[in-house]
Amino acid sequence: MNANTQLLGLLERREARVGIIGLGYVGLPLAIEVAGAGFLVRGYDVDPRKVARIEAGDSYIQDVPSARLGELVESGRLSAATGFDSLAEMDAVVICVPTPLSKTKDPDISYVVAAAEQVAAHLRRGQLVVLESTTYPGTTRDLLKPMFTRSGLEIGVDFHLAFSPERVDPGNPRFGVKNTPRVVGGETPACARAACALYRSFIDTVVPVSSTASAEMAKLLENTFRAVNIAMVNEVAIMCRKLGIDTWEVIEAAGTKPFGFMKFYPGPGLGGHCIPVDPHYLSWILKSLNYNARFIQLAGEINSAMPSYVVDLVADALNEDRKPIKGSRVLMLGVAYKPDIDDVRESPALDVMELLLAKGADLVYSDPHVPEVRLGDHLHRGVEVTPELLGAVDCVVIATNHRSFDYDAIACAVPLVVDTRNATRDLPPRRARIVRL
Repeated sequence: MNANTQLLGLLERREARVGIIGLGYVGLPLAIEVAGAGFLVRGYDVDPRKVARIEAGDSYIQDVPSARLGELVESGRLSAATGFDSLAEMDAVVICVPTPLSKTKDPDISYVVAAAEQVAAHLRRGQLVVLESTTYPGTTRDLLKPMFTRSGLEIGVDFHLAFSPERVDPGNPRFGVKNTPRVVGGETPACARAACALYRSFIDTVVPVSSTASAEMAKLLENTFRAVNIAMVNEVAIMCRKLGIDTWEVIEAAGTKPFGFMKFYPGPGLGGHCIPVDPHYLSWILKSLNYNARFIQLAGEINSAMPSYVVDLVADALNEDRKPIKGSRVLMLGVAYKPDIDDVRESPALDVMELLLAKGADLVYSDPHVPEVRLGDHLHRGVEVTPELLGAVDCVVIATNHRSFDYDAIACAVPLVVDTRNATRDLPPRRARIVRL
C-alpha cells in the first residue's frame, strides 16, 4: 500500500494521529474539534503553563469550556507537550502559531519557521503537514516546501503539504470551527485530497482551491476587505461630525438598501490578531514586486489614527465643561478588542489609554473580562464600576461595548460620556452629556 492510500485510509477511518503546534486562540479550539471527531490529538506548545493547564483540563480560552477540555483529556483523546520528539508519530501535523508584525510593520514569521524546523526534523514518509497561520502568499510553497524536501522525500508522493487559513472569531456564538467553511489549498492535487480528507472529518464545509498561494491570498482578502471598509466608515464618522450629522443614523439608513451596500461601523480603531495585521502581510509582499498597495496603506493610516481622534473627542468634550484632560478623572469602559471576550490583542482601547495617560488623565478602566493589562512597564488593574466611582468621574469613555455594563445607570451618574461604539443609542435623555463617534 502506498503512502497516499495509507494516509487517506487513516483519515477516513479517523484513526490518524494528529499533532497541533500552537495551542492559543486558534490551536486549542481546533484541537477540541479534531479530538471530538474521534482522532487522537497531541498538542504542542513552548509555554509550559498552557500545557499544564490542558493536562489538568483547565481551559484558558474563553470559547473552550473546561468541562469539554477535561472530558477529552480524561478519555485520552487529547494530550499536550512542550517537547516535539513525538512529532514523528503523528500522521498529520497542523501548524497554528502566531504571525505578528515587527515594529516596522513587516511580517514576523519566526514562529512559523521555528515550528517548521521541528516538523522538518521529524518528518517521515506518509505524513500530512498543514499550515494554518496567516501569512503572505507563497509562504507554504517558497518557505516550507524547501525545508521539507531537503530530506529527499517527494512532495505529493512521500508526504503532503497544504495551507488552510484559520477563521476563528473569538466570542462568536453562531460560528465556530465546525460550521465555518474552510478553504484548503494543497501543493499538489494529492496534497489537496489529503488535507480535504482531514478537514472534512470535523468541518461541515470544505472549499478546495487550486494552490496554497490561492488559499493564503483568500485569507488576506477576507481581512483586507474588512480593514478597508472599516477605514472608510471611520473616515465617514469624521466627516459626519464635521457636518453635524449623526453617523450611526446615516449607516442604518444606507443599510436599508437591499443590494449593493454592506453595513460597517466606526470605532476607536482596529483590534484582534487578524484585521489590523493581515493587510500588512499583503502590502509587504507586493512591495517586493514593486507594487504600492495604496488602498491598504491608506486604510492603515486612517484606522491607526482613530485612537488619537477619540482622545481629541475627549479633550474637546471636557473642554466644554471647562476641564483639561490633565487631572480629570476618566473611566475607560472595556479594553478587549471586541465585546464580551477577554482578548486584548491589538486592542485600540489600549492605545487610547496610553494617549490619555500621556496627557495626564487620572485614568482607570473597567472590564469584567480583562482583570489587568500591561502598558509598557506598568501593570494596570481593572476596577469595579460602583456608585462611588461614578460619582467621582469627570468623563466615561466607552471603548468596548460589553453587554454586562449598565449603560443606563452609568449615564444617570456621570456628567459626560464619550461613546465610540454607539452603546448608548437606545437610552432616553439622562444627566450625562453623550458625545458619540
